[in-house]
Amino acid sequence: MKGIADTGFVVAFLNRSDRHHEWAAEIGMGVSEPLLTCEAVLAEAAFHVGSVGRVLELAQEGLIRIAFDLHKNLGEVAALAERYRDRTPDLADLCLIRMSELYDNLPVLTVDESDFRVYRRNRRDVIPIVCPPRG
Repeated sequence: MKGIADTGFVVAFLNRSDRHHEWAAEIGMGVSEPLLTCEAVLAEAAFHVGSVGRVLELAQEGLIRIAFDLHKNLGEVAALAERYRDRTPDLADLCLIRMSELYDNLPVLTVDESDFRVYRRNRRDVIPIVCPPRG
């Protein structure tokens, strides 16, 4: 499995009591190369998990890799913030939308299906996502 990791995936992977942990763990075992992510996702995940160290271990162990430079993509991310202002997206979501434009062959691994079904890359293209099974 290759993909772009959202906060919910990282939190579910690290938190055995998360309702999506089994889904995230199964994906983690099938990863063929590091899942790409951004610093905003890592910051959110560290907050939710309550441990910066545990989140950074995922990068050190090669499960995830930071593959986004916000400075180089600031204009595009700001435009996305304006486009989706009615949904009040967080910075991590905006960075992931932009990452989906840059890495268009990779799905976003997310538990946030409702927003990622609405967001579009390149203004009109559906973002491929991988979500936990419903129910």
